Amino acid sequence: MDTKLEHQLQKLREQNGSKTPHQHQHAAMLLAVEETIKEQQATVDPSSYFAALLTLMEQQSGPGSKALSGTIIYLLSVILPFVSHSILRAKFTTMMAVLSQSLDLESADVALLRSVIACLEAVLLAQDASSWRQPIAQGTFRSLLQLSTDSKPKIRKRAQEAVSSLLSRPPPPTVVHPAAGIASRFVLDMLGNAKSDTQAAMYTLQLIKQTEMLWPADDFGELCASLMQLPRLNTPYVSTLSFQALETVFSSASEALNEEQFRDLLVSVIDLKPNVNDSAVSEAWLNIAQKGYIAYASISAEACFQSLPDLIDLILPDIELGKQSTRDAATRCVWALLRECIPTSKLGSEGVQAIIGTLAGGLSYRYRESWALVFLLIAALFQRLGKFAHPSMDAIVKEVANMRMEPEFQFKDEADAVLGAAIRAVGPQVFLEVLPLNLAGVQHSDDVGRAWLLPLMKSHIRNAPLGYFVSTMLPLADKLSSQSQQFVSQSREIEAKVYTALNQQVWALLSGFCNVPADIIESFTPAFAERLANDMLEVPMTRAAICNGLQTLLTAVHALAHTEAADGPITQQQALAAEQHLARFAPDYLAQLFNVFALSPGAARGYLMGTITAFLAVITADEVNATFVKVCTMLDQALKTHKPPTAAELTERYLEAHPPPTAHTMTDLAIVMAPYLDAERAQMLVRAAFVLAGQSEDAMLQKKGYKALSRLAEQPAESPARQLIESAMSEQLIPMLVDSAESVAVGSRRDRLVLMALLSRNLTDGQLHFIPAMLSEAIVGTKEPNERARNAAFETLLVMGQRMSQGGTINMAAATGDADAEMAAEQPATLEEFFKMSAAGLAAQTPHMISATIAAISRILFEFHEQLEEQFIVELMGTILMFVVHNNREVAKASLGFVKVIAVVLPKEVLLPHLPEIVPSICKWSHEYKNRMRLRCRHILDRLARRLGLDAVAEATPEEHAKLIANMRKCQQRSQRAKESGGQRSVDSEGAHAKTVAAAAAAVGKKSFGSTYEDIIYGSESELEDSDDERSAPKKKGEKAKKVKGGSKIEGDTHPTRPGAWIKEDTEGPLDFLDRSAFTHFSSADPTAVATAKARRARAEPKMRNGKFVFDDEEDEARKAKAKAAAEAAQTGGDAADAGEDYYLQSIKSKDGYYRTANQKIKFHKRKAGDSDDEMDIASDGESGPPKASPGKKGKGNNGAAYGREFRAKKASGDVKRGNVDPYAYIPLTPKTMKKGSITVKGNSKKDKRMRGVKG
Repeated sequence: MDTKLEHQLQKLREQNGSKTPHQHQHAAMLLAVEETIKEQQATVDPSSYFAALLTLMEQQSGPGSKALSGTIIYLLSVILPFVSHSILRAKFTTMMAVLSQSLDLESADVALLRSVIACLEAVLLAQDASSWRQPIAQGTFRSLLQLSTDSKPKIRKRAQEAVSSLLSRPPPPTVVHPAAGIASRFVLDMLGNAKSDTQAAMYTLQLIKQTEMLWPADDFGELCASLMQLPRLNTPYVSTLSFQALETVFSSASEALNEEQFRDLLVSVIDLKPNVNDSAVSEAWLNIAQKGYIAYASISAEACFQSLPDLIDLILPDIELGKQSTRDAATRCVWALLRECIPTSKLGSEGVQAIIGTLAGGLSYRYRESWALVFLLIAALFQRLGKFAHPSMDAIVKEVANMRMEPEFQFKDEADAVLGAAIRAVGPQVFLEVLPLNLAGVQHSDDVGRAWLLPLMKSHIRNAPLGYFVSTMLPLADKLSSQSQQFVSQSREIEAKVYTALNQQVWALLSGFCNVPADIIESFTPAFAERLANDMLEVPMTRAAICNGLQTLLTAVHALAHTEAADGPITQQQALAAEQHLARFAPDYLAQLFNVFALSPGAARGYLMGTITAFLAVITADEVNATFVKVCTMLDQALKTHKPPTAAELTERYLEAHPPPTAHTMTDLAIVMAPYLDAERAQMLVRAAFVLAGQSEDAMLQKKGYKALSRLAEQPAESPARQLIESAMSEQLIPMLVDSAESVAVGSRRDRLVLMALLSRNLTDGQLHFIPAMLSEAIVGTKEPNERARNAAFETLLVMGQRMSQGGTINMAAATGDADAEMAAEQPATLEEFFKMSAAGLAAQTPHMISATIAAISRILFEFHEQLEEQFIVELMGTILMFVVHNNREVAKASLGFVKVIAVVLPKEVLLPHLPEIVPSICKWSHEYKNRMRLRCRHILDRLARRLGLDAVAEATPEEHAKLIANMRKCQQRSQRAKESGGQRSVDSEGAHAKTVAAAAAAVGKKSFGSTYEDIIYGSESELEDSDDERSAPKKKGEKAKKVKGGSKIEGDTHPTRPGAWIKEDTEGPLDFLDRSAFTHFSSADPTAVATAKARRARAEPKMRNGKFVFDDEEDEARKAKAKAAAEAAQTGGDAADAGEDYYLQSIKSKDGYYRTANQKIKFHKRKAGDSDDEMDIASDGESGPPKASPGKKGKGNNGAAYGREFRAKKASGDVKRGNVDPYAYIPLTPKTMKKGSITVKGNSKKDKRMRGVKG
């Protein structure tokens, strides 16, 4: 039986215990039918269900049969889509008679009618063309059409879905559905009565909108005319639906109408252009125009192109004036028209000139808010025109470049996209003729330097002639280099660095020019090749650019030469000739690259290795083998004198400045040549790799030995290197790996594990002893600190498990090396045996090995749990669960990870019996003082509660942890309430955010960080945080933005979606709005806010005064600002002072003022006659203590708080020395200040004496 049907029936069976009556009735009826089928010993298939249900339906009669009939019809709606069409055609009349009794719209409920509609859809879909000619089929279809305009939304929606499904799938061999005429007449009748019955017309338009069918040619014109009349009713929603229906109809218009009729229809649509402020209708109209003209271009490209300039001129104002959604729709429409409706033969015609003029108008200031969209359209036009864009669009290129060079221009990225499209379209040579770089020295005041074009050109040069770089850009680079050297000789370091950077940017263009140029043979001359080789050796700054260029050229040419690409920039024959031409220079380049590679530090060898690999791909096998022999000879000589590097030579600073030892260099070169070696040279590399793998004192050499073997093992099966590895497995490789297990350096473990995984993938039955011999090493590797090494260990375990699942026999005597084990030497290779071998690590003596074993078992169980028997999983689970209560945290942590895995992957019926064992073990760690451990335990319990139910978890939880279960229950209820309260809001916002979420997922290319297993083990605690977030209150709506002072706001700009704009004023006089650079004086951000931020940053920076750094004190600034404000207020005098009178300030500063205590009691100021208001201000500025003493009692204060003011600095914080008295000695030792508790002399307290060892 079909899997989908079985899934639906299983869901119905599970509702047998439901408290909802109709769900329980459906499940009971299904179980009864299945019991009847079993009693009759019939085959359990859709036909048996159908026969039993149809028999029951025919037997229903009487007053109580209505509810039972509804249940039977519901089950029929589930079964009928899976019944064979021949049976449904045979029972067509019977089914129509049975179902027609339930089509009473007045008495039938919604659920019953939906089930009836589903049954009718399934039965009618099974009929052939002859059955559709019968009156009963046509009458049933008319009933569905009537239901598609019903006032009840659920019935109407289901009927529309049924009609759409039927009309879109005509019975073979017909193309137009036999009932299409019935549907078209019904639609025309309903649309003809749109004025009197607008509601029914709207429902009919919804039906047309979702029905993709080929309408009858006789009624198509009348249908389009009726749809065109509806927008004239001035009903916004009807107008929108009519345009959307027209959009669907246009999909078949090209087949139903001739060219003249199609043109007239398009003209009628264009004449109905709605108001730009009506966004919904405008978007629908724009979609119709887009699809209609694209379909018209497929009928008559020439006629469509003639009306295209006027259409674009009509649509472009929508990009300026419309709302954001309308702007986007208009941009999509024009973008599609530019790409699809301009024939190749018309790329240089006057019509294109008109389109260019229209888009050039979009660069005016009136389109400032939509410049990003206009730039997008200009870039699309460049892409469509290609080389024909020159010279027609030269003015646009200059205008965009001038706008891009303005310092305050906001759309620099979009302008760069336009210029990049221009570079790709016309090529760098033509582009630089229009916009010269002007880097060789400015001769005229109007010649503006455009060095910013160099990085832009690097990203967009494709298939450009290499000869232009040789003839123009290379001399420019030489001139910039000589200018830089001249500045160095003049000690002008800044200018020298600038020209050096420009020289490097020019050289960086080489990679773009090497991207499959058409003139490789003509331009890549011996002189140019020699120049590149010499600069690569002698000029380190240009080495990377040269290597990247050569690698790009060789890789692209080699790919085109060995693939049959019909649309490539050059043909396959041209690519083969170019590859042969480049191969002539390969030996000299390889020798030069080897020398540079040997002299370069390890961090700077990546691009060199890539270039060497590219050259090796184009030379012959004999040349590769001859070069490899030379490298192997040098490697043997280097190994004889090689000494392991010291600790100082392994530091990062040393490695960045010095090349690696010669042995390391030669090994790298030998490894890169491994894929191209024959059997004899591969044998030489294997012997060398064995020697390197034994270098335990030099971890890097040992690592490279394993890497060499891995490179040979990963070659295709037919390669000589792979065959050599397979032949050496039993006698050389496996014994070497087993014997060297104790001498593996830490840095070599990852490459050794990778080699083990490669070898395990292709083991024969006689080599399966390799798995138990190396299994313990792979298990321990899961605890490596290095993440890549851990991943390699897990991958090795999975590969071993997959090989064991394929079967075979394991020679345990060969694995253990024990001759006495011959009696039990043979073991079958199965997954269960692999798990048993892995579980042997649980008997280890160290927690490290036990935890590694548990982690390994968790991973392989996650991968292979579906292939294991349930009893074996239960036994394994019982063994691991004993370690959850282990006293060692490392073991317990790994065991909790195992519990996470089984909580996710094992069936519920397997987990439920073990809950009394799992939950108490987890609860042991719930009181752990480490928060991470508690979170881990809580998360496991949450997962178990979600899968098995909170009641089951609570039943297995010990009594002392009842509070934890209560908290989980509260959190669950709180989360449920939050979902219910926010459900409606989420449903309303789902459609609005769907496109944004999809676009973000595509742009970001949303990555999956790690496998599902890693998400279970390591990424689980975040779900608890998410649950906390669900409980948080929703954010409040943001307050309205405060009105910002400063700047001149542009008046008349009242568009609701348009942000405000400010005019940046300067001292040069009034702003000339007719100037092309006027837009640079406008800003979408408040200039005063920007100035304030700059001033704030300026205050934070230290200032220089008399050769010293001076930092502004915030308190001093506040006091200065307050004093300045007081002085300005005093200057206003008289009336202004009275107008700005502050009674609260007077109550604080007046001699007779008062204040309130914490108990709301009034306290008057106790100020003496000599006190002044200014002194009160000093105390109120944040200094504690009473006001300054009067002149007659200078130097006295309460507890000495006012002493020392004479030492205070005037221009900085802190105290300064005045005269011969130190600042710390200004407190007089008077009897008043020496009272008990007033001053403590440091060093004489009892604590200080104890610290000094003095007895008190």
